[in-house]
Amino acid sequence: MTRFRQLTIEERYHIQFHFELGLSLRQIAKALNRAASTISRELRRNRQSPCKYWAPMAQDKADDRRKNADKQRITDAWLIEQVHYYLTQYQWSPEQISGYLARMHSVTVSHEWIYQYLLRDKAQGGELYKHLRHKVRKTRRRYGSQDRRGRIIGRVGIEQRPDVVDTRQRLGDWEADSVQGKRLATLVTLVERKTGLSRIRKVMRSTAELTASAMIDAFSGMVVKSTTSDNGKEFSHHHKVSQAMDCSFFFARPYHSWERGTNENTNGLIRQYFPKGTAFEDVTDEEIQRVEDKLNHRPRKRHGFQSPLEMLKAEKLKLGVAVNT
Repeated sequence: MTRFRQLTIEERYHIQFHFELGLSLRQIAKALNRAASTISRELRRNRQSPCKYWAPMAQDKADDRRKNADKQRITDAWLIEQVHYYLTQYQWSPEQISGYLARMHSVTVSHEWIYQYLLRDKAQGGELYKHLRHKVRKTRRRYGSQDRRGRIIGRVGIEQRPDVVDTRQRLGDWEADSVQGKRLATLVTLVERKTGLSRIRKVMRSTAELTASAMIDAFSGMVVKSTTSDNGKEFSHHHKVSQAMDCSFFFARPYHSWERGTNENTNGLIRQYFPKGTAFEDVTDEEIQRVEDKLNHRPRKRHGFQSPLEMLKAEKLKLGVAVNT
């Protein structure tokens, strides 16, 4: 992942030169090996008029903004409002809030400051801390690594999966799992490895037929090259998914959940909204869609605090694929 770098005065002189020549944002960005969004943000914030951009004055504006941002602390009303909003509405972590504010508003605030604010709020009887994701989980001992759930016909193990999937360098490699409910209904969860995009579908019974149909529906409009799931019997109709999406289907080794780490992590996020004991029969498709939307708009550290949707749109533009999701 390439971390965001502030523009230098030399780069701003290059922007001034190309801007005066009438080059487009994409042309300027290509000349500087920068994202077009970086050039757009620079011109929006620091040019002197719609038709004039002067590098020295733009540098002064940027320096002043950083100085003022460095003075902002968690006690500032605007900053507190941002923390409350993204924590309560989207359940972003303090680190995600910090990274997003730095990327989109050039506001420098440490995630540690946010944690300290939440601790003070808790000490005063506040409940903001309840929106944090808790990672403590109970584990039970596994006696051996043999899968006792029966054989899946036509199973292809993860050891045969192409190495390119491990690199996360191409769009279309997915991980699949299911989230169990209190009764019979479950959630089928899919996560794209490169972008982190999530798709969630409810099935009223965790059968192989319903699971395969839910996956095919969720994959509609998506780029799908491979899918990797655990060894649950609900994925025994994997061949239907492969045929419908023209993709490869692989199975992780039994009890090797880290081989589908992206999906396991996403399931943990989903449990924040639907804790264990939830009866998914009582959860509407609209509620599930709202959770999916929140996950796909959540900024990710490994993407420079861009969201999975932003990453997906960028990847689809590279491939010349329609960006509808």
